[in-house]
Amino acid sequence: MFSIEVRSTAPASVLVVRGELDFDSIVQLDEAADRLLDEADGQGALVVVDCTALDFCDSSGIGCFVRIYQRLAAHGGELRLAAVPATVARAFSLTGLDQAIGVHGTMEAALASGSGGHGPDSQGSAPSASLSAERSQKR
Repeated sequence: MFSIEVRSTAPASVLVVRGELDFDSIVQLDEAADRLLDEADGQGALVVVDCTALDFCDSSGIGCFVRIYQRLAAHGGELRLAAVPATVARAFSLTGLDQAIGVHGTMEAALASGSGGHGPDSQGSAPSASLSAERSQKR
């Protein structure tokens, strides 16, 4: 079972995800992200996903995060992930998602991080607008 809660917390909108993010549940995350982008008129939105209670994330879920990242980046916004459980973090690491999207140990760290951070606890340079292009360059 998957659920999502949307919170507004300065300076970000927070998506609290719970359960299993897979092919059947990604539509809920996509729709919540779309609503946040619409509310921000797509300009410079900061979205933090609280993954504390995320039990599972398959390739569909990873693809969903990539799409949200790309939509935000195209409008000057940013996606950050917080408190990603080790089992899910492994999938992010294997796919390189953690190198493009800011992954932080806690919600506090994700909210306090400067813009453009990515990787574990936001160490590194600003992510590119296209994750697939970045992955191709690494090959």
